Amino acid sequence: MEAKINWGIVGPGNIATKFVQNLKLLDEAKIVGVASRSLEKAERFSKEHNIEEAFGSYKALFSFEAVDIVYIATPHRFHKELSIEAMNAGKHVLCEKPLGVNRGEVEELVSAARKNNVFLMEGLWSRFNPSIKAAKKMIDDGEIGDVNYLHADFSFYALDRDEQSRLLNPNLASGSLLDVGIYPIFLAYLLLGKPKDIHAVSIFHSNGTELQTSMIFEYSKAQASLFSGFTCNSEIRAGIFGSEGELFIHPRWHQAHEFSRIKNGETEVFQYPLMGNGLFYEIEEVHRCLREKRLESSLWTHQNSLDLADLLDAVRGKSGIVFPFEL
Repeated sequence: MEAKINWGIVGPGNIATKFVQNLKLLDEAKIVGVASRSLEKAERFSKEHNIEEAFGSYKALFSFEAVDIVYIATPHRFHKELSIEAMNAGKHVLCEKPLGVNRGEVEELVSAARKNNVFLMEGLWSRFNPSIKAAKKMIDDGEIGDVNYLHADFSFYALDRDEQSRLLNPNLASGSLLDVGIYPIFLAYLLLGKPKDIHAVSIFHSNGTELQTSMIFEYSKAQASLFSGFTCNSEIRAGIFGSEGELFIHPRWHQAHEFSRIKNGETEVFQYPLMGNGLFYEIEEVHRCLREKRLESSLWTHQNSLDLADLLDAVRGKSGIVFPFEL
């Protein structure tokens, strides 16, 4: 029997809860510790999920010898700092998206991973979704012809949230773009590559938080229309339109369990039921990489994360999204 892969959890919030639920679906995974700035929160999370150790500081978890890899699930602003601290302690890292708030932070993270010879991956779980992988293969194989147009949106109502929450507090790198806009941008990048030009406009909260952003990515022979927001609930559906057919990734497309193809007047549905809530597949990929002693995933590489950061920075530059700690 192969040895267990021991996980430490950094930031015991809602996404960490979902992640732990998926970790428990893999026999080879073991959760050995959880850390928070609040020992009380860490202890509550450890008791709820039957985790052996709870730590009232991140440094204590990073120093815990039993931990092989840490999952960083804090607000965006702290991703770089904590990931680098973990890697400097010799731990592998899976960090929630976005890997860094900007391109410069992602460069620092990649540099730290290489310096410490440890695995690092951005937790862009949709890349490993079976429906999205199958849809990409179908498009790459030319089954809908040349792609000329892509549409993807992701919006939910969040104006009722506390202004000190990670969604609305600019000091935590708030706003819809980094939180959910990253998904439509990822899909356009995955299927069409980097655009030759980007157009973007945003609407802002009185405290400076970006609340919704509309984007158009221009390619030599295609366009992508993308949207993210906290001002309304959108359909969260993706459509890819080609010269010989259309492909629709059904809501909520970033965690899809099926997609449909329309070609020659006929519709065919392709179903890929999810294990867990979808985070399962990125964990599988991390485990594969660790077993094979890889320092990055071939499906979502360090360069992919750098490219995605470039696109996010470009959108921010066009629409005027700046965080106070960057000034």
